[in-house]
Amino acid sequence: MQPVRSFASDNNAGIHPEILKAIASVNQGHVVGYGDDPYTQSAIIKFHEHFGPEIEVFFVFNGTAANVLGLKAITQSYHAVICAESAHIYTDECGAPEKFTGCKLLPIPTADGKLTVEAAQHAYHGMGDQHHVQPRVISITQASEMGTVYQPDEIRALAQFAHQHDMFLHMDGARIANAAVSLRQSLREATRDLDVDVLSFGGTKNGLMGAEAVIFLNKKLIEENNVSQNFLYMRKQGMQLASKMRFIAAQMEALLSDDLWLKNARHSNRMATLLEKQVSQISQVKIVYKVEANGVFAQIPKHVISKLQDRYFFYVWNEDKGVVRWMCSFDTTEKDIKDFTKFLREVLSQ
Repeated sequence: MQPVRSFASDNNAGIHPEILKAIASVNQGHVVGYGDDPYTQSAIIKFHEHFGPEIEVFFVFNGTAANVLGLKAITQSYHAVICAESAHIYTDECGAPEKFTGCKLLPIPTADGKLTVEAAQHAYHGMGDQHHVQPRVISITQASEMGTVYQPDEIRALAQFAHQHDMFLHMDGARIANAAVSLRQSLREATRDLDVDVLSFGGTKNGLMGAEAVIFLNKKLIEENNVSQNFLYMRKQGMQLASKMRFIAAQMEALLSDDLWLKNARHSNRMATLLEKQVSQISQVKIVYKVEANGVFAQIPKHVISKLQDRYFFYVWNEDKGVVRWMCSFDTTEKDIKDFTKFLREVLSQ
């Protein structure tokens, strides 16, 4: 089968060669299943190196599970989660957060995918009234669904507001590596040091295969909720306990070793910046959101979209306005960008 290049999603990319090597390296002999193996413990230690020893980390298969279980651990069914209207938990998880947590999601319209304290305040009401759901979590996506990146002060302000109102700050970090690169921060600086309480840590979009994690960053939350014990049962009930955990753990350890997470994210971000630069030179193309991570959102003439999709797979973000999303991955090349831009010019000139 001829390899196909696309700009649809970083999920569409393959597995990084170093990750494949890591999987193969632990594919020998027998070890105890369900995470009671030395490879899983070694991977957890690697997370401690990046985020600090006081955290708790649990591996799961996919990002929806990381979000749902992370939220479930800090809510009751009468609680509510404040999020952006464009948030993945609201638009692309088929109601899973509401089904499995019982919580109501309170979506807030945003101009660029990012929540503000002012916007969150509008959803914070009805406290103590038994007729209303009780806001308990603010959930943000970093980088956002529009490819924008929360700045440190923005996250810190949301965390402060949440904590002052007896709420938690959850971060959907499906692309946290890309955000950290954009901010020139370490993983800890971009999350725990900004007072994020729970992080859904993304691996799949950064070169892994079916490997994500839920990380509890707030020591007080961990202790008061007995997270180290209780979350084990939640994960099992949530059908996210891997029997052959070593193959997820090996991927995570490899990603967090030798700056692989950083190299992959830096490359995909750089390719998005290059793509933006190239297509911005075409008069019929308008960049609609600031390119701060590995996604480019552009408005193009609607009649050329299907012609482009005959050769390149990508998603239409807004059909009415002709806004499309082009995502770059760890394996996107400069030639991919050049060829795509050339073809874009050709279809626009027809």
